[in-house]
Amino acid sequence: MRALQLFGDRDLRLTDVADAPAPGPGEVRVRVRAVGLNFIDVWGFRGMAFAKRRLPLTVGAEAAGEIAALGEGVTGLREGDPVALYGAKTCGHCRACREGRDNLCEDVGGVYGFHIDGFASEFVTVPARLVVKAPAGVSFTDAACAGIAFGTVQHMLFDNARLEPGESILVHAGGSGIGTSAIKMAKALQCTVFTTVGDDRKGAMAAELGADHVINYREERFEGEVRRLTKRKGVDVVFEHVGPDTWNGSLLCLKRGGRLVTCGSTSGVSTTMNLMQLFQQQYRITGSFGCRIENIRQSLDKMATGITPVIDTVYPLGDFAAGLERLESRQVFGKILVSL
Repeated sequence: MRALQLFGDRDLRLTDVADAPAPGPGEVRVRVRAVGLNFIDVWGFRGMAFAKRRLPLTVGAEAAGEIAALGEGVTGLREGDPVALYGAKTCGHCRACREGRDNLCEDVGGVYGFHIDGFASEFVTVPARLVVKAPAGVSFTDAACAGIAFGTVQHMLFDNARLEPGESILVHAGGSGIGTSAIKMAKALQCTVFTTVGDDRKGAMAAELGADHVINYREERFEGEVRRLTKRKGVDVVFEHVGPDTWNGSLLCLKRGGRLVTCGSTSGVSTTMNLMQLFQQQYRITGSFGCRIENIRQSLDKMATGITPVIDTVYPLGDFAAGLERLESRQVFGKILVSL
């Protein structure tokens, strides 16, 4: 079968590899139909693995497909069922896994496509517990956004930030895959959405999604605008994933007792902050990584009701590298996918 493999830094090749094995007990074989691209793919492409890995490595951390074969003992799934795949090889046995807190697994085997062979191949064989059946009417391209983009946002906004209907939220990088998803999920709750973008084209598109206040951070200090627009009160929630470039400004945007949830640090890994401000304003700061399997199910259910991902571009498998280059260029509005 064909697979897209990383042989070295920025060296991606479409190669022939051994077929995915027949599913064993508790496993399923999935025919992959679409792969979502994320910054974790960019990091892997650049060689920023943060852990040992063996090359060549099949890439792809987020995907959807259809069940091609079932192993012994698998229930609740049939051949032909559309499914989204979970992006980490969790153990399924530790306390966190048993309690449904999959992204806190105590013995995780790695992230697919980053530490271990991923999903950018014609077939994959995985534990059945790591796939989630998609509702009728959800396309493969939409379902391929559930494992990381939608699932991450679902976990951030509702498990961690506890976003409530009618609250106010600042969403950074409103043109990104998770930014567009956060805008749509927040507006579904009739929240007041502030968002930052890097140019007016993205600003207009974010406004079309429903963002109430769009701030071009290249032209205005976003923290000043948020404070002005809220009459210096601030917002209830900040959806942060940029890092040092926006961190302290994000804190200034919060009202007293406000919640900041962060899942990324694309502008760097270290920053400083005012601890007196932290405790005097009684901020609540939560780190959020990946999602729970249940968040994928919740995301797919939202897609079935019409809260769908914003798709920027769909590339064929052989143009995976072009998709990564477009993601790196930051000209993206929404998700980039690869179709098989």
